[in-house]
Amino acid sequence: MIAKVIVDIPSKSVDFTFDYLIPDQMQAMIQVGMRVIVPFGPRTVQGYIMSLTDQPDSDMDISKLKKIKEIQDIQPELTQELIQLTEWYNQYFVTKRISMLEAMLPSAIKAKYTKYFKIESFSEVPQQLQLKFNNEGLYPYKEAQSNNDLTAITPLLKQGVISEETKLTQNVSKKKQRAVRLIEGFDVDAVLGSLEKSPKQYDVYAYLIDEQHHTVTLKQLDEMSFSKSSIDTLIRKGFIEKYDAIIDRDPFETRVFEQDEKQVLTTEQQVAYDSIIETIESQQQRTFLLHGVTGSGKTEVYLQTIETVLNLGKQAMMLVPEIALTPQMVLRFKRRFGDDVAVLHSGLSKGERYDEWQKIRDGKASVSVGARSSVFAPFKNLGMIIIDEEHESSYKQEDYPRYHARDIAQWRSQYHHCPLILGSATPSLESFARAEKGVYELLALPSRVNQKILPEVDIVDMREELSSGNRSMFSKQLHQAIEEKLARQEQIVLFLNRRGYASFMLCRDCGHVPQCPNCDISLTYHKSTDQLKCHYCGYQATPSNQCPNCESDHIRQVGTGTQRVEELLQQTFPEARIIRMDVDTTSRKGAHEKLLEDFGEGKGDILLGTQMIAKGLDFPNITLVGVLNADTMLNLPDFRASERTFQLLTQVAGRAGRHEKEGKVIIQTYNPEHYAIKDVQANNFKEFYDKEMNYRKLGKYPPYFFLINFTISHKDMKKVMEASKHIHKILLQYLTDKSLVLGPSPAALSRINKEYRFQILIKYKQEPALVDALKYLDEYYHDLYVKDKLSLKIDINPQMLM
Repeated sequence: MIAKVIVDIPSKSVDFTFDYLIPDQMQAMIQVGMRVIVPFGPRTVQGYIMSLTDQPDSDMDISKLKKIKEIQDIQPELTQELIQLTEWYNQYFVTKRISMLEAMLPSAIKAKYTKYFKIESFSEVPQQLQLKFNNEGLYPYKEAQSNNDLTAITPLLKQGVISEETKLTQNVSKKKQRAVRLIEGFDVDAVLGSLEKSPKQYDVYAYLIDEQHHTVTLKQLDEMSFSKSSIDTLIRKGFIEKYDAIIDRDPFETRVFEQDEKQVLTTEQQVAYDSIIETIESQQQRTFLLHGVTGSGKTEVYLQTIETVLNLGKQAMMLVPEIALTPQMVLRFKRRFGDDVAVLHSGLSKGERYDEWQKIRDGKASVSVGARSSVFAPFKNLGMIIIDEEHESSYKQEDYPRYHARDIAQWRSQYHHCPLILGSATPSLESFARAEKGVYELLALPSRVNQKILPEVDIVDMREELSSGNRSMFSKQLHQAIEEKLARQEQIVLFLNRRGYASFMLCRDCGHVPQCPNCDISLTYHKSTDQLKCHYCGYQATPSNQCPNCESDHIRQVGTGTQRVEELLQQTFPEARIIRMDVDTTSRKGAHEKLLEDFGEGKGDILLGTQMIAKGLDFPNITLVGVLNADTMLNLPDFRASERTFQLLTQVAGRAGRHEKEGKVIIQTYNPEHYAIKDVQANNFKEFYDKEMNYRKLGKYPPYFFLINFTISHKDMKKVMEASKHIHKILLQYLTDKSLVLGPSPAALSRINKEYRFQILIKYKQEPALVDALKYLDEYYHDLYVKDKLSLKIDINPQMLM
């Protein structure tokens, strides 16, 4: 038998399958999707089995084929579906298959680890084979392979008599706890008889008899008030022994989730639910755009459709845009579906993430909740896929491989003949345009579940505040509203689109602003560490008391970050308890959840934060939302600036008055006439959509045209310019005159990490030869990068143009 293997070398020149012979002793074990160790040239590398065949390529001499050295897995880590997905993505998005395979698997798998066979039922394993297992009932996989025991073990593995155990040894190790078990070979009744005069020892031994098929840890025995001295005495008598038990990591093991009852659906929710269920039952692929105002009960529709999917014996996948949204969403899912839910996001440790991923692979979890990369969860029978807040740019991975979770979800929903639901209060223009054309089916939830009116939105013109002498961060109206809400013991959310203490430092005498030496951007001041930091390359410097340019003492912080606002709030409202949420306060594991939990329990009066608080929060006591600077994103050099501003402000406004109490929203801006801000006040998505679509049509931007952004970077400006010219020339050769090629020109951030950056932008509708041009350029500049470190980044359907 021959295995077709993709080797773990991230190079275009070897991005296809190689044939390897499967040794006889591995034939019973080997499967598609497993990782193997193979000889490759003079070295040994890891590879992935893409397919198995009896026939080599037509002109291949079998005797010259090299043999697979080792199998890395006991069960395949990749499903047949995920393998096909890499083929499709490689074809259309100019991405190396090995890079997609790496992106699919949790990082713990890439660590060094050892696989073991573990005996689940001693009585059903032949005596001769039992001798190969150690005291813990474990037999190292590599040892079994070299001893030619795989043929005997494989049928027992299929019957469940023997299971697979993984011990990660590099970045991650399996979680262990000291445990106790019975020593075999004793007559249990005789032992109990001898312990009758020692009731405490008798109770411990009797308990271990009842639980002998489960792991019993010392911690559990202690919690059940069994005495330590009784346990120690039984060990001395030789009746029981201590050992290290491997415990599955559960990030929610200390949490008790109360069962959440399903709610009665409103008429609008019921219509949406019925449409989705009809598609699930008829096993069709359809894409729904669930467009519901904030608080319209989209999550309840998700939960009830998932329940139906589970009752049909299928699985469901739920994607949320970022980690900050996950705690509350996980809570709702855990309350409804309990241990059926696996959680996949970057806030988990590598080991926890691997265990959750394995739960899905082994069919122990039927629902996943996670961020972008969870779209690769190894489900084998998907009944539906949901992408919540589908407009979010975080669903696009900006690093290589640059995939969009929506594209992957669309492909997987077609593979499984199941619906894909895109949910949002502010859909992306591309999605809404598709719904208008009938490519997606539009499901509307125009009113809030509890018939609550949407919060009143006031726009404050900060230019007038300035002219009336108010130079504070807080307008008079916002200041007064905060005082009122604090007096009523109601909660406030303040949104600031920036982190750090101040945006930059400025010398008032000569105008000097400290710049990052590696990037064309000013350094941001962080008060907690008293450091100037670059948010692009990570450079740090200690701020000077004197201007390095003119030696003046008048160097000050300018602009306002979250740390600075927190300080000002504390001075202005000394009695207020403030919880700040930004990248700096949430970098530690579990910090998001802890901060939100504290706020939900009323331990904070004001939640101050950046974009991570704009969506997903649902607390009954929030009655005021203040947006301190609505203009930050409006001024970015990006055609989506207005759309992102509208989405963000609508989302953050939706945090107020979601329950019994009425909400109020105050938006501070220097651009009160801008249509994006006016349409937020009117809560009119359709009005905004129509205006923005006119601008997109005029500018030839999505959804009227597709975009590809090329970014060329190198430490030598001359090389960047030469490469840009070459790429421009190649594109003109391949493209028709119906497409536009803009550039080359310096990028908005023209230097990052000491590298100069140029950009070329293509706008096109249909270009049959474009894929060939992209493949040629990708290959050509991949080789050039290896030789000369000149980098070409090809971003298809970019979300960021900076």
